[in-house]
Amino acid sequence: MTHREVLEVLAEHRGDRVVLTTMGSVGLWPTISDTPLDYAYLPSSMGQGIAVGLGLALAQSRGVVVLSGDGSLLMNLGSLVTVANHPANLTVLLIDNGLYEVTGGQEPAGAGRTDFAGLARAAGIGRVFSFANLDDWRKGIGDVFASSEPTFVCLKVQGERGKKTPLPPRPMAEQIQRLQSAIG
Repeated sequence: MTHREVLEVLAEHRGDRVVLTTMGSVGLWPTISDTPLDYAYLPSSMGQGIAVGLGLALAQSRGVVVLSGDGSLLMNLGSLVTVANHPANLTVLLIDNGLYEVTGGQEPAGAGRTDFAGLARAAGIGRVFSFANLDDWRKGIGDVFASSEPTFVCLKVQGERGKKTPLPPRPMAEQIQRLQSAIG
């Protein structure tokens, strides 16, 4: 399945959840959804999106979905243990494309061999799903969002080489103001 297809299914089922995008998802998500509950997090260091999403989920009652790439997660695997030990209504959607897609298309260490779902389970996250094709993702997303417990989803997608690092859809200060207004 493609990254875009994964996001289109998410857009149909996200409800009133905050969606925090990182890296490759930052450029795609605004073409599918652009609400005040969408937050494009593109920091100068990869791997911090899950921690930001956890903070948002702990600070308010609305669910939060974080779209993280496999390369970003590898840069902060400790975030999985933190999520497991600070239960919140947080869903981590891992976009596993086997590439550092927007920073040159290099393969991260362990590409194609790392069991991200297994790592999430070993970290203590109780709700873990894996989807490698679009039909299964469409059928399974209801189960993914059926609980407010921390949830980890590994989505195997086709990688694309030659992509450029995206720009956020609007300045950070404006994004923060829109999100603060939306979540009260």
